[in-house]
Amino acid sequence: MTTEPSFEDLLGKTRRSAVHLEMRDGYMTSDPRYVAWRNGVRNAPEDNAPAARPWLRWVRDATDRSVTIRRARVFSVPESEYIRFEHHVSDANVQAGEQIRRLSRRRATDIAFPGNDFWVFDDELVLVLHFTGDGESPEDWWELTKDAELLRLCVSAFEAVWERAVPQAEYSPTPVP
Repeated sequence: MTTEPSFEDLLGKTRRSAVHLEMRDGYMTSDPRYVAWRNGVRNAPEDNAPAARPWLRWVRDATDRSVTIRRARVFSVPESEYIRFEHHVSDANVQAGEQIRRLSRRRATDIAFPGNDFWVFDDELVLVLHFTGDGESPEDWWELTKDAELLRLCVSAFEAVWERAVPQAEYSPTPVP
């Protein structure tokens, strides 16, 4: 019996690069950190603590091995509350070594996209992510593939977004009236 690797394993085995394209305006809104943010909590220690956010440790471990990690986000404007939350907590990701850029959906109209968010590891393995309509992760929320056609589409979409997108530090969400 074969078991799928964990995300930590996938990133741990990455040698050169990992890219991630996010195209939804909301994810896992049941996340306690998001709920706290909606209730006015800002700059909670756990937002920046590798012990509370293993992701930050994984990114640092990978970038210490010279792996480049890039994330691009395509989103609607004005931004959803969730996208505003992501913007707020993403500085910790950048400090850990992840590069993040943002692109308004209006500027992405002519880019061909796959139907789902994804990761590409070392330009050879695609991790397709599936979410419910509410942005939660179902039981079977990811699939791994080396399908050459899908790989080409994902790499092409990511690079097209990356080229147009604004770095995290240069982006400010639309002011709320």
